[in-house]
Amino acid sequence: MTSLVSTIQTLAAPVGRLLLAAIFLISGLGKISGYTGTQGYMEMMGVPGGLLPLVIAVEVLGAVALILGWNARFAAFLLGGFSVVSGILFHLVPSFGMEGMEAQMQFISFLKNVSIGGGMGMIVALGAGAFSLDNRSVSAG
Repeated sequence: MTSLVSTIQTLAAPVGRLLLAAIFLISGLGKISGYTGTQGYMEMMGVPGGLLPLVIAVEVLGAVALILGWNARFAAFLLGGFSVVSGILFHLVPSFGMEGMEAQMQFISFLKNVSIGGGMGMIVALGAGAFSLDNRSVSAG
């Protein structure tokens, strides 16, 4: 039983990093293929469309860093903050002008973003864990 627990503890960090990073990688790549539409949506929500290249860079590069466990605490801090801020701007605030199921879905999306921020906070606090570049062994030469 101890072996099973040890295996789960070892694999939880890299699997968790991959699962948390996936939404940012997929979303960032989607923004590239749907650049004009995304830029228009951002502007409609009051966010300057000129920030889109920065948003794409944060999502894609942050996700890759998180998956690799390279500067994972910093990447998680950026992605977690981005998730909470975008949740407020694109889900919580717009939900105030909605009713019924539409408002409920926006609020659920906001809670999803906040939850992702919480998961990222765990990485900020605890580090990348196993199978990460942050925790690779450096041999004294």
